[in-house]
Amino acid sequence: MAETNVGDQTAQRTAKVQACRSAGKNPYPNAFSVPHCAAEIRRLWGEKTREELEAALAKAPEYVVAGRVMSWRSFGKVTFFDLRDSTGTIQAFLQPAGPGKAGIEPERLSEIKKAFDIGDIVRVAGAPFKTKTGELTLLCTSADPVTKCLHPLPEKWHGLTDVELRYRQRYLDLAVNPESKAVFEKRSRIIRFVRAFLDARGYVEVETPMMQPIATGANARPFVTHHNALDMDLYMRIAPELYLKRLLVGGFDRVYELNRSFRNEGISTQHNPEFTMLEFYQAYATYEDLMALTEEMISTLAIEVCASTRVTWQGTEIDLTPPWRRMTVREGLLEAGLTPSQVDDAAALRTAALERGIDLSGAERAGHLQMALFEHHFEPLLVQPTFVTDFPLDVSPLSRKKDSDPSLADRFELYITGREIANAFSELNDPADQRSRFEAQAEAKARGYDEAMPYDADYIRALEFGMPPAAGEGIGIDRLTMLLTDSPSIRDVILFPLLKTDTQGT
Repeated sequence: MAETNVGDQTAQRTAKVQACRSAGKNPYPNAFSVPHCAAEIRRLWGEKTREELEAALAKAPEYVVAGRVMSWRSFGKVTFFDLRDSTGTIQAFLQPAGPGKAGIEPERLSEIKKAFDIGDIVRVAGAPFKTKTGELTLLCTSADPVTKCLHPLPEKWHGLTDVELRYRQRYLDLAVNPESKAVFEKRSRIIRFVRAFLDARGYVEVETPMMQPIATGANARPFVTHHNALDMDLYMRIAPELYLKRLLVGGFDRVYELNRSFRNEGISTQHNPEFTMLEFYQAYATYEDLMALTEEMISTLAIEVCASTRVTWQGTEIDLTPPWRRMTVREGLLEAGLTPSQVDDAAALRTAALERGIDLSGAERAGHLQMALFEHHFEPLLVQPTFVTDFPLDVSPLSRKKDSDPSLADRFELYITGREIANAFSELNDPADQRSRFEAQAEAKARGYDEAMPYDADYIRALEFGMPPAAGEGIGIDRLTMLLTDSPSIRDVILFPLLKTDTQGT
């Protein structure tokens, strides 16, 4: 397989497809069974010695596998190539059959060598043996094309290294970069574990609307769509929170949803407009109960998918072994260098924020200013798992007031690697209090704060029927996956992240 430029290779591969059709054959057949896989062969035969395999070759079963050709090495009449399926890679060996020698008929072998290209999906059958270098290999007795790859794959030693191209052509990234595929396999394991963890504790998985008449449940800017038949605007959900809490009113004591949410905001290494959240709610529980649950969930999850509570993220070891550090917002501000008098004074907070060049859009009250300073100064320092509590009530419109200090909320956020991983609080179930907070949010929106929550009259009515005392939490699955897969960007853990359309229309 001589090296040629990309355009020439594509033309040559396309010509092979056309020649196949001209010969009356289907270049994309669909009548193959594939009963085996690379991992199975390695599990059964990988530890055998070369001599043990030679002794067993005559009676070893024939294995049939299919996958993509990742490399091709010809040496005269014989050829080695690597075949990668969904479970891994195994080497295949082609040689002409002869008296007392297994292989492929010479005429057919010549056709195979002319037809196959790196990147093609092929099906082979053969028995395992080991080469002189100890590589487990299939001695092929048949090899058939399954799907033609019309474009050459990236150079095998470097894979697909263009980060932007990896996101735009994720199919190619997965095909040639095993480490990318491993990230998404681990993501699947994370989600399975979370479901099993909550199921085992009596939570019921539910589904709530993704299109909603009111964009509420979080302070965020929504995406707007329109329902033609009803002639009404709808909003892609920014959070499922208020629907899940309606279920507490209805008698579900423990519910959760692994949901897709949408926020019409900026894109960064931490933010994608479409993202995955776990939200769960428990009646007769407090935010402190959920802190203990969260420690248990994430630490045991780390053991499940990383085999340890100590994981490495971008060169830093993160210790997820409970118990985790706990501190208040106020303690964080003081640790960041503010004085007690500054923390308690809105004018002093505003001055401190402006001196540091902090954007104060929407920051009107002292609580907003405190959090603007906290997020700017102290959040990046919370590398090891830390529960931050006692959030200002000003930034917690759905949280229960703290009995000992009504200016604060019974709320925590979990920070790891300098970013928020979870947000939880004891739920506000007083309809009069919730009504007044919705009214305050509506006033803020009228003054130009786009991310303020709208007034949800039906939710107030639901609370008036009685919601039991409860606690609820949201955990960002994407950020949690970033942590447990050592991924620097949220785009690395989302299969198809949103990107600006390029000139190719992708």
